[in-house]
This record gives sequence, C-alpha cells and structure tokens, in this order.
Amino acid sequence: MGDGDQRRFVIVGNGAAGTTCAEVLRKNDPSCSITLITGESYPLYNRVALPRMLEGRIAADKVFLKTIEWHQEHRIRLMRQTRATSVQVAERTVITDRGEEIPWDALLVATGGRPHRLPAPGGDALNCLHFQDYDDTVRLIEQSVHTRRAVSVGGSFIAYELAEGLRARGLELTWLIRGPRWLHRVLDDDGGVLVNEIARMHGVEVIHGTEVAEVVVRDGAATGVRTTDGETVDCQLVASGLGLTMNTEFLAGSGVEIRRGVVTDQYLRTGVPGIFAAGDVAEYHDEVTGTYHLMGTWDNALLHGRTVAMNMLGAAVPYIDVPTYQSGLFDTIISVLGVTPETLPHATSRTHCDHQARVYRRLFFTDDRLVGAVLIGSIKGKKKLMDIIRQRAPLKTEEEKRALLD
Repeated sequence: MGDGDQRRFVIVGNGAAGTTCAEVLRKNDPSCSITLITGESYPLYNRVALPRMLEGRIAADKVFLKTIEWHQEHRIRLMRQTRATSVQVAERTVITDRGEEIPWDALLVATGGRPHRLPAPGGDALNCLHFQDYDDTVRLIEQSVHTRRAVSVGGSFIAYELAEGLRARGLELTWLIRGPRWLHRVLDDDGGVLVNEIARMHGVEVIHGTEVAEVVVRDGAATGVRTTDGETVDCQLVASGLGLTMNTEFLAGSGVEIRRGVVTDQYLRTGVPGIFAAGDVAEYHDEVTGTYHLMGTWDNALLHGRTVAMNMLGAAVPYIDVPTYQSGLFDTIISVLGVTPETLPHATSRTHCDHQARVYRRLFFTDDRLVGAVLIGSIKGKKKLMDIIRQRAPLKTEEEKRALLD
C-alpha cells in the first residue's frame, strides 16, 4: 500500500475501459490514488461517434465525454501525451517516457491498439490516412475538402465506415478488398453480395481480390494507387482499415502473457498478481462460449471497465456478457452478436438472405449451442438471440436451429 492505507491504482489507457474503471474506483474508494496515463492529448471521447463526425452528421465538440476539469474534480491524475515504457513487477512501478516511476498496488492495461499502415511503397505519403482516433478523423475531414476521388482499402468494419463517411462528403470512391467479400470470415457469399449491393447503390465502386501494390506519389502526396492486378486508380486520398496491433510492448519482461492481446481470466486478471487488462487489448476468457477472444466494441469496453474496477478493489466479479457490435451500412444496419468464425473457425452456420428486402441473418453454432449471429437490415429478434446465447440452451435438432432464422 501507499501512505497509510491509501490504495494506489494506475491505469494505462484512457479510453472507455480505462476511464470507466477510474470513475468506478473513485466512487467506491474515495481515498484511493488514481493515475490515468494516455498517449493522447485528450480526455475521453466517444469513438463510436467518430464515423458520424466523419460523415458531417455531428460536430467535433459533441464527441467529447469528459473534460480536464472532470478529472480534477474526481482527483484522478490524468497524464496526457505520456507513454508507459515498462512495468517493474518486483518494484510494482510503471516507468513512463518522461522518466517517472509511478507506484501501483493494482495496475490496469487498457491500451487498445494502433492501426496497421498500408504495406506498400508510397504508403507513408501525406494523404495516406487511417481511421482510429479523433486526430485521424480531423485529418480525414481536412483532406476531404481538397479531394475529388478517394480509395478505401480493407475488409474490416473500419474500411466500411471509411467508405460510408467519404461518400457522405461527396467523394468519388473506389473500395479495394483483398478477400472475396467484406468480413469474409463472418459473412458467406450471399452476405458479401448483399453488402456490395448496398455499397454500390450508394455510389461506391467495390473491387475484390486485389491489393495496393504501390502508391503513386508526387511531391510527397499520393496521386493514385497501382493494384496487384496492374490497374491504376487516380485519387487524392488513400484511406485504409487494415486491422490493429495491440499496444503491449511496454509489458515485455513483466511475465504477463501476450497472444494477440493481453491474456486474462474471466475476472480480467492476468497471470501476474495485481495486473489486469480490459477493453480492446484484453484477450479474455469468455465464460459464455468457453473461448478466449478480443472484442473491440464500445459496450464491451464499458462493461470491462466496471467489472475490472470492482476486481481491482478486491472483489471477484466475473465478466459474463454477450458482446455486441452495431454499425450503419449506409441506409441500413448491421449487428454482430456473440462470437463468430473469426474466433471459432470450427463453428457451423445457418443462413437466410433476401436480396430484395435487403435482409440477411447468419447464425453460428458449436456443440449444439447458439454462440453468435450477424444480422443485416433487420435486428428483430436480437434480444431473444442474445438470451439464447447467454443461457447456453442446447438446440439438438435442425428444426430448432432453423427456427431461429425466422
């Protein structure tokens, strides 16, 4: 412990998980010390709102959820533009890039990830951008003002949000996807075709089975891309959504297990006493499905933050929930529940698709249990599906499984 009986909590990362954890810690322990470390310049903002900011549907100031003053009022030390460089487990300290050693009795890793850069010659041009945080969104908006034609690259949710946002700003857009369809591990061929139909209906040129071989650069700026098919697409903006690398380097030598993310049990505890992980970076054990997985959603991060705060305070509260993600697809919607073949490659599926009505459902099963679903165009029955996943109810017949598609 610190001075007297004051508990010292250090949180690395001030996103939804980290800031929520700090808030719950303060509420339940008025005398504790809380230090919140972030490499960003800003207090908490709503990352879910960034696509709407890119589209021009909400103002930039509406994105922010906390202020500097809020942290001061709650006696949370917010260290902005600061990075943790190492964790000393024996000394129970975090070392920062400012040379400061910060002692902790419990440490939360909530660092999220950073976007992959476009892996092609010229991919570091000034107008080759990605879409992860507030500063990225500002840069995309500023660049779009001087842009007539753009290229979006990737088969992720981020790539779709880029396509949607840039089209909303009136840009001509070509969308390059390496795989056979968008979210190729989650959707089947029917789902991929439906997503393409929706995108093309809104003026997006969708091209599959190709990658950027080279970015054409003039005076430091991209003027086009050459694809692996040998085609050239002229543009004044290249925007990519190619996945994330989790920010775990500072944990080297700490004994914390790292796979794709920071491995935790169902209580969000790592294998090192006193160190926890939450949010996008946590590769946590999901009691509902019996698997370890990463879940980069806002709702998941909020609940992680609440749960891990109680466990840092000494409770033993398991994280048990059906993670969900919901996003717009131009004038329709997509919702993903539970886990998909990205996490459970052996899962079986049942699908219903109505192209005319633009309705798609794909349900995922393992060991005669529903473990996940993806819904496009209609989310009717979503709550019932979540309840069935949560209850782990067995579905022994084909009729029972098919009935869930209705």
